[in-house]
Amino acid sequence: MSPQQYEVDIRPLSVADGGGFIATVPELPGCFSDGETPEEALRNAYDAIGCWMEAAEEMGRPVPEPRRAAA
Repeated sequence: MSPQQYEVDIRPLSVADGGGFIATVPELPGCFSDGETPEEALRNAYDAIGCWMEAAEEMGRPVPEPRRAAA
C-alpha cells in the first residue's frame, strides 16, 4: 500500500490555531499533519501516513486498506 492511496481531508486552520492547513486521514485514527499551504499539508500527510503504517506494523497491528483509490 502506498500513502497516496489514502483519502486525505485538508481544511484551513483559524488564525487562533496558528493558520495554515490541517490534513487528516479518516481511515487511520490519529493520523494527521499540517502545513502552511494545502500542498505542504498534503505532502506532510503522506509522510505521516507512512509513519503511521510503519508504527502499526511494528506493534503487530493491522493497517486498514484504503477505502477508495486515490484520484
